[in-house]
Amino acid sequence: MDLASDFFPVMSWEIQPKKQVFLDQPGHGIESLRECGFNTVAFVRPDQLEKVEKAGMRAIVGRPGARVNWRAMSGKAIVAYVKKVVGAAGESDALIGYFLADEPGARDFPALGKAVAALKRLAPGKLAYINLYPNYATLGAPNLSQLGTKSYVRYLERYVAKVKPQFISYDNYGVTYSMDLKGRVRAAQYYRNLLQIRGVAKKHNLPFWSVVNSNQIRPHTTVPSPANLLIQAYTALSAGARGLTWFTYYAGRYGYAPIDKAGNRTATWSYLQMVNAQVKALAPILTRLRSTGVYFTAPPAKGLRRLPGRLIRSIKSPAPVMVGEFSGKGNEKFALVVNQSLKRSVKVIVKARTRPVRRVSPVDLSLTPLAKGGSLWLAAGQGMLLRL
Repeated sequence: MDLASDFFPVMSWEIQPKKQVFLDQPGHGIESLRECGFNTVAFVRPDQLEKVEKAGMRAIVGRPGARVNWRAMSGKAIVAYVKKVVGAAGESDALIGYFLADEPGARDFPALGKAVAALKRLAPGKLAYINLYPNYATLGAPNLSQLGTKSYVRYLERYVAKVKPQFISYDNYGVTYSMDLKGRVRAAQYYRNLLQIRGVAKKHNLPFWSVVNSNQIRPHTTVPSPANLLIQAYTALSAGARGLTWFTYYAGRYGYAPIDKAGNRTATWSYLQMVNAQVKALAPILTRLRSTGVYFTAPPAKGLRRLPGRLIRSIKSPAPVMVGEFSGKGNEKFALVVNQSLKRSVKVIVKARTRPVRRVSPVDLSLTPLAKGGSLWLAAGQGMLLRL
């Protein structure tokens, strides 16, 4: 199995190593992640791999200590560090990769390239986990900019060129920062970022993972709801994401997380369980498909494409809709439509270029024809995979 292309991880993103201790706790540890619909645990200590394996899950091993200053290390030191991490993790059927860095700047890329090359050599078939900045990270002078480049796309392109990654992972919490997409600038950044990542990943034939928000990221922002969790998951899937990561499972310094500071499950836990179940159900279909286009009935940002697409001619809806189109072997054709409203359920009428059009159940993958006239209802934030 090619882990980067064939396995669809659903995992949480935790500030490590402080939160690794929570994974050992009865009631809200590794087993509770499995119950909540996760299939991957991040980022674990090597001694926790056995528990992950017993739970039937996969894991990414975390860094052994504080944040690593890759730029300050010689080539030999980088190889020695990677060798130590790989050796400490040992062998486990649960192990899929190793954490290397979070939100590096372009100046870190040459050193990270050496680390990734060493990991590919020392642990063939495993993943080197690096998560990138969102497009709202600061630009500017090299000594001031978080990105270290003149544009976000240049940041992505330099990452691919210098690091030679197996996949691209990035975080964007724009749905929460935009107060459930009410703030147009933040909302536009969210969608633009998603399509920027998709574009670079597709250009270089790389899968991408999306890190989205499952807590109250700031005291003044909105809290997780079924609608804003659904839309984050389904917009990522519609753009062709091959991995979904939630920030965060444990509260820490954030409010309304799935597990609160006392170790109790919150309402967010049940919302997230529902969304994860849908993603995991659809993942076996999506991982065998190729994203061929992303369209909107009302593009939320400049430069994003409006319908018609190659498969979907038009969609009539009282709320804006996002459409991802996919193709597979044997002339398979699919479209994933997403209700972009976080306020209301809507009836959408789909006009496709081929018939029949059937809904794919996000529970058991059963197929159901659309109602008369090609209509279906979508709850707030909900997506629906259609087979053409």
